[in-house]
Formats: sequence, C-alpha cells, structure tokens
Amino acid sequence: MWWSRQLKRSFSHRKRAEAAMASEGLTRRVWLAGAGTLATRVARSAQPADPLAWTLSEAAAELTKGTISSEELTKLCLARIAKLDRSLNAFITVDGDSAVAQARECDRLRRAGRVSSRLHGVPIGLKDNIDTAGVKTTAAARVFENRVPAEDAEVTRRLKAAQVVLLGKLNLDEMAFAGTGTTGCFGPAHNPWNLDRITGGSSAGSAAAVAAGLCFGSVGSDDGGSVRIPGAHCGVVGLKTSYGRVSTRGVVPSAYSMDTIGPIARTAEDAAALLQVLAGNDPLDAITSHEPVADYSQAFQLPVASLRVGVPRQYFFDQLHPDVALAVEEAIRHVRRKVREVREVTLPRLQVAENGDYDVELYHYQKPFFDKSPELYHLWSQRHLNNMKKVETLAYIETLKRVRECRRDIQRVFKSVDLLVLPTMREPAPLISETENETHRRPPSNTSAFNHFGTPALTLPCGFSKEGLPIGLQIVGAPYRESAVLQLAYAYQESTDWHRRTPLVVP
Repeated sequence: MWWSRQLKRSFSHRKRAEAAMASEGLTRRVWLAGAGTLATRVARSAQPADPLAWTLSEAAAELTKGTISSEELTKLCLARIAKLDRSLNAFITVDGDSAVAQARECDRLRRAGRVSSRLHGVPIGLKDNIDTAGVKTTAAARVFENRVPAEDAEVTRRLKAAQVVLLGKLNLDEMAFAGTGTTGCFGPAHNPWNLDRITGGSSAGSAAAVAAGLCFGSVGSDDGGSVRIPGAHCGVVGLKTSYGRVSTRGVVPSAYSMDTIGPIARTAEDAAALLQVLAGNDPLDAITSHEPVADYSQAFQLPVASLRVGVPRQYFFDQLHPDVALAVEEAIRHVRRKVREVREVTLPRLQVAENGDYDVELYHYQKPFFDKSPELYHLWSQRHLNNMKKVETLAYIETLKRVRECRRDIQRVFKSVDLLVLPTMREPAPLISETENETHRRPPSNTSAFNHFGTPALTLPCGFSKEGLPIGLQIVGAPYRESAVLQLAYAYQESTDWHRRTPLVVP
C-alpha cells in the first residue's frame, strides 16, 4: 500500500531535502512555516475534535466509546507520517500494511468483547534498537542495516499482548551512543519545533514523532538520558524507569548496568499507561526486579500536598541558559504552591556518578562488529570506540564499586525528601549544524547521574525559550517510586498547559 515502505535514507538525506527546497524556490524557514495550509492545520490541531491532537489516553477513551475505530486512527497516523516525515526523519521503518492489519484485528476483538488492555488499538512507535520479529531492527547502524530479528524483545511482546498497534521503528543515534539524534546512518532526526535544531538523543525519532503527532506514544531506551534529552528538547514527557523495572531483553545493549526502557508520550497520564504495559519481572532477564508493579493510574488519585521535594542546586544549576533558568525557577515556584515542602538538598558523590567509566560495557558488545568493519561506523562513533579500547578493566571494577556506594547514598537522600526537581537540560536544543563538526558538540544535560543512581526520572515541558524551543523540568524519585514521580508530574500538568502546546514549525 502507499503508506508501507522502508525508509532507506543515506547520510545525504538532509542535503537532498534542501536541494528539493531550493529547486522549488523555498528557503528553509519559509518551508518550515508551511507557506500557509499545513502550518495552520497544525496550529488548529490542538482542538480536541482533531483525533491527531488527542493524547494517548484520550485516544484510548475514544476507542472505548466507539467514536473512532483503531483502523481509522491508524490510517490517520500513517497519512500524517507520509506527509511530515520526509522532513522530520523520525521513522526508519514504517510498517503500514502490518499496522492496518493489527488495527483491524483490534477492532474485531473489540466487537467480540475481547479487549486486552486500556491501550487496545492505540497506534505507537518503537525505537529501532528494540527487536521486532520479522521487521528490521537496525539501531541506526550500517553494520545492522539488514538485521531482521527472529524474535520480539520482551517489551515488544508485552505491547503486542496488550493489542497496541505498532506503526514502525523510530530513528536514533547510531547504536544509541550519542545524545544529539544526528549520528544514525539514516540521517539526523529533526526537531518539530524548528527543523534546523536537534531533537536530542538517542531516542530522537521517538520524541519527534510524538511531538509532531505522528503517533500517540513511543518506547525508547535510556542509559544516560536517551529518553529524557529528546523529551526535553521536543516538549514531551519522557520517563526513564528504575534500573530493572522493565526488561531490556531483546534490546541492542549500550551499557548493561545502566540500560533502561521507558515511555515517551504527551502527558504523565499517557506515560503511566504505557509503563503499566511494560513493567514487570521477566524470568528470562536476570536484571529485572521482582519488586511489585504498582497500579500507576492510582497515583493520580493521591494528593501531592504531603510530598517533600528537594532541589539539588549544586552542580545541576550551574551555567544554565537564562531562558532555562527562568522557566525552571517558575516551575519550582509552581511546585512549591502544591506540595508540603520544597528545600535544597545535596546529592552525594556526584563526580563519581557523572564520570563513572562504563566504556568496558559499551565496547564489549560492539567489539566484534567494530573490529571487523570500523569504516561502517559514524566518525564520532569511531573515535568513541577507539577511545574505549584504552579503558582498563580495573578502572571499570572501581567504578562499579563506587556506583554501588552512590546507590546506597541516594537512598539516604530520599529519607528526607520524596522527590527531586531540577532542569533536564541546561540549554535549549542547539542547531544540527553545531553537532556535525569534529567535536560533535553535545548539549549539557542533567541526566546521566540518575542512570548511575538507578532511580526513575521523568522530564516534562515547563516552558519555552525566547526562540520558541521547549524547556524541560526533571522529576526524580527513589528506586521503584515511579508512582510518586508520575503523581507530581500529573499534578503539575493538571494546572499548566505546556504539554498542550503543539509545534507550529512543521513543513
């Protein structure tokens, strides 16, 4: 069918798009502004009557009411992908025929009274480092360009069991290494708020697709900020789960001791609904926890007035962009009016948590592929992997020891407060051109420490820069306290409308 295709993009994808614009006599800015019709339609898409403006939870509710069918909703998403993704580059693979077939089956089961989950029939996307049986899983790497897994990842299996419709596979940094969304072999993903800007990474397409309304939610991976960085830059919610909360079996690994899987969506309520499907012990994955899985929707029924919130100003508030500082301080004032207490706290061993040496883990998985075909990797990845060869095993063992101490220390912090709030990123999304030089500039983030600590951490939109770029607030909880994180995030979004803003800057 017209929507079913493998998006085989080369490194010259963006240049070809720019050439096409030039041949049409359009500048990038005019093209982005849409010269009228599409920009106007996106601006109006915030109206609830437009199905593509619904949140994931709203879409699920409308499916339950019978207002729309899963097939209709899926075809709307596929049409929007066909129209917008040429410039966003959010998807690597769009599996349209399969998505429509899934949707029809969801509708058939619903008519028969066999609804599998709250998200039955809702279309979402998957980051392309998550295995999908019979569908390419490339990790945006040339060495995996034609890799077709025989089995689903555990998270894919759970989503299919919940009858969630999978639209396709989403763009990322090569092997999920970087944090810009620009190093994948299919070309950079583009920020829907300004196509000249990075999405952040590595779950680049996962955030861009949700922000642009190509799908109602997505699933990404995070081992240093890869869900939260693009979530902040694209103005959506991104949740890094506690280490071991969600199975990583069947996900192309980055760092075994930090890898996590988490949802990206428009609201905290949506993220909770996806997490409910994903979370839980996997008997075939030794890192998954036996910690009971909460009913995350119940968190929204609890008042936040009893919560104690800490603000770790040391280090995390250093050298903030003025627009970020302004938005985050206003968000903290907003939180202060809702909770029992907001006070400053100091986090332990930050230098260890930020600079722990996990390169042994990163290199271990890549070694057989990199040693055989180093030229197939992005130049930044080549430099990064060559540096990893120099890491000493003893340094890695020492890092593991210190990080275990960090995780004990952070538990002490959470005896005096329930949650932490801080900026997700220290500046708005930079230009793609600034990340494509030899230094591969990565915007400063406040994310990786919480991978080392093993805690859940969520980003949500809390404002915009003067240039109209989203700014993210990060909420962090104690291990396996996703409910508390979602509780505060939901309360914040109930009394603000940042999450209801939609990008005008799409083609």
